[in-house]
Amino acid sequence: MRIVVLGASGRTGREVVTQAVAEGHEVVAVARAGSDVPVGATVVRARFDDAAALDEAVRGADAVISALGGRGRGPTTVCTDGVSAVLAAMERTHVRRLVVVSASGLPGDGDDRAVRWLVKPILQRVFRHPYADMARMEEIVRASDRDWTIVRPPQLTDGPRTGRYRRALDRHLPRGHRVARADLAAELLRLAREGDAVGHLVAVAD
Repeated sequence: MRIVVLGASGRTGREVVTQAVAEGHEVVAVARAGSDVPVGATVVRARFDDAAALDEAVRGADAVISALGGRGRGPTTVCTDGVSAVLAAMERTHVRRLVVVSASGLPGDGDDRAVRWLVKPILQRVFRHPYADMARMEEIVRASDRDWTIVRPPQLTDGPRTGRYRRALDRHLPRGHRVARADLAAELLRLAREGDAVGHLVAVAD
């Protein structure tokens, strides 16, 4: 497959690129200038306002994976801006499949009472800016006409790939407190490769 990865220099994006290259896919890594990207990918240095560069990056892709995420807890629009720009590029170049990373800290079905009424209100205060960005990104993705899937992981760790993660459709996982970035990357690539869960939210956790 030809797979485009946004946020390819971040910790999750780097894992997606590394696994995709190892699987033999043609990988286009979209990353900011000066950032480090794993070897084996074609690197495109493109700003979100550079429509021509984004069009060239996604043209001919079988799937686009967004691993974008804000840095820190301050105000950010990186997810909203990045996904808005790539959706426009996908429409112009007739690319259909989009898989985006969000966060299980957002409200959703499946949370137990303690998580819903105690844990998440605290998280949503602490991370209110990045969560607001992700919530707006989800709205934009859901309103699009692309073949999208939103993936909501919990706390991400740098542990090894296990292949033993859990997944759920349109609801959060009970006791789903963390997942390795390597397992998240494997699920993102599986969704891109197999094309299931179109128009749905997927929760993953260990």
